[in-house]
Amino acid sequence: MEEMIEEKQEKKGFFRRLVDGMTKTRKSIASGLNSIFHGFSKIDEDFYEELEEILIMADIGVATTGEILENLREKVKENHIKEPEACRTLLMESIREQMEVPEDAYDFEKGPSVVMMIGVNGVGKTTTTGKIAGLLKREGRKVLLCAADTFRAAATEQLVEWSHRAGCDIIAAKEGADPAAVVFDALSAAKARKTDVLLCDTAGRLHNKKNLMDELGKINRVIDREYPDAKRETLVVLDGTTGQNALAQAKQFNEICNITGIVITKLDGTAKGGIAIAIQKELGIPVKYIGVGESIDDMQRFDPDAYVEALFAAE
Repeated sequence: MEEMIEEKQEKKGFFRRLVDGMTKTRKSIASGLNSIFHGFSKIDEDFYEELEEILIMADIGVATTGEILENLREKVKENHIKEPEACRTLLMESIREQMEVPEDAYDFEKGPSVVMMIGVNGVGKTTTTGKIAGLLKREGRKVLLCAADTFRAAATEQLVEWSHRAGCDIIAAKEGADPAAVVFDALSAAKARKTDVLLCDTAGRLHNKKNLMDELGKINRVIDREYPDAKRETLVVLDGTTGQNALAQAKQFNEICNITGIVITKLDGTAKGGIAIAIQKELGIPVKYIGVGESIDDMQRFDPDAYVEALFAAE
């Protein structure tokens, strides 16, 4: 009973942070929506055109915005809606329908699993790896970190610091070591210690796709060979403040490896929070975690209902 109350309070706390974190995005959408819902006396093509512009400005993207509006038109017709203000709830529903998180999305958390964290430098990949480790550790999972980004100076030191904060063990090597060899050692440790989740931080050199492909390919072969029974997960970390650029990065990474989930960081510092909807819809890959702050507990599983509520929450 106490655990359930604690869980509810934690969810409530994160929702509050999500609402606060989405302030910039909400303001960019809300002020425009309010002027449309109150400024139009009827639902016509001009109304839909204005709506389209606002959603695109929030980085929901042209293709996804088109689908949301098509969905909205159908709902307006079905429900015989005449007043623009009555469209607000229907618009929320239409946006929510673009974001589905599969039922088995988090099965890997129960382990044993190996999670590859990928993403370009600067998006908060190492920090995110540490925060997800903290989230899983708080829920009683046995987590091991692997510092396989041996290319970026200080990446290992940074992850070691996060391992202390999260209260997790870490396998690391010297800068410049072979990443696949570090992963090999981490796999041996994960099996020996009966770890639930092994989180591997990897290098993010997208400008040189060939090297990255070779490196990730080598790591994947080592995992296949050494730990064939483990569940596999590949999460791409994206910076929410970069909007459409984040979508472009996700597409590039998806070309070189099989991405199973997306993590969006820095949603609290951007007016482009609509990118979470665009990425999920255009790539058909679920957003699994979102970050809305600097502290270790500001990373949570993605909840589409809470996200849409935060997008439209009253100030």
